[in-house]
Amino acid sequence: MTPKEYLKQADRLNERINSLLTEVDELRALSFSVPTTRFRERVQTTRSNEASFVRCLTKIAKLEDKINKEIDHLIDLKIEIGEAIERVNNTEERILLRYRYVNSYSWDKIYVLMNRSKSGTHRIHSQALHHFQVPNSKVGTQMD
Repeated sequence: MTPKEYLKQADRLNERINSLLTEVDELRALSFSVPTTRFRERVQTTRSNEASFVRCLTKIAKLEDKINKEIDHLIDLKIEIGEAIERVNNTEERILLRYRYVNSYSWDKIYVLMNRSKSGTHRIHSQALHHFQVPNSKVGTQMD
């Protein structure tokens, strides 16, 4: 795994968490919707006595458990990434890596915070990635 791939894991995990949160919001909206009444004859051999909103609530609970596990993983991963960044010798490179990969700041914000030009900031970033050592990760593996 390259340094950049390792460092970007937290962003990818955060995107996955946000996607799951959107899914929970959509399920919550569905759980409040009222099903339409069906007047045509319907033959069914096995009938669920469970209301549709109960099924939605069950799915929501499962997704929320998954989200909580993903958040725990994200916290552990960010701690691990922060510790790995601290092993970079150059202070300016450490600051830039922390802004980008721990704080998830945009490049525009980093240019301002570091009082550097776009090209100067990217030069420091390139040097920082060159000096960064990917740790033998206990946490930094993708969860499914």
